[in-house]
Amino acid sequence: MSSMSQQKDAGITMALTYAVGALGIGIGFSTAFSSSPDLRWACLFAVGLAGLLSFVRHALMHRGDAARMGWDSGTTNPFQIEVGLANLAWGLLAVIAVALSWGLGVYAACFLVFGFYMAGVTAFKAIRSSAGHPEEWRTVLPAGAFAAMLIVIGAAGMSALP
Repeated sequence: MSSMSQQKDAGITMALTYAVGALGIGIGFSTAFSSSPDLRWACLFAVGLAGLLSFVRHALMHRGDAARMGWDSGTTNPFQIEVGLANLAWGLLAVIAVALSWGLGVYAACFLVFGFYMAGVTAFKAIRSSAGHPEEWRTVLPAGAFAAMLIVIGAAGMSALP
């Protein structure tokens, strides 16, 4: 498979990640502040499916994803695969939590874990941008907004616990 084809496939997977993440965030905000919030479906989409798609993109499509981000060194980057495995961990946790009906506290914690990770990613991108990699600035605002929404929904879920 050509580098351009791999990069295109990684871009499509990123778009799907954005779509399921946005759907989950929308569902989350529609219920997180109600008198009896239910974050089950929000968790499945925003954390579970977004995490699993991120794993696929970072770990299984690592060369195309690195090229998409402008980080292609021409070799396999084991750290990128480790990031994919982290995405797999919270993605699986969220999917299993929903499948086994583990409840609001676990769903909210899934949101918080993913949100704190994305906040760290946002800080890294901002620092990297300030250190001479201005191409990173284009992703700081979207990553930060996603992090903030995940954290707000997770905190709202935790606040609703008895």
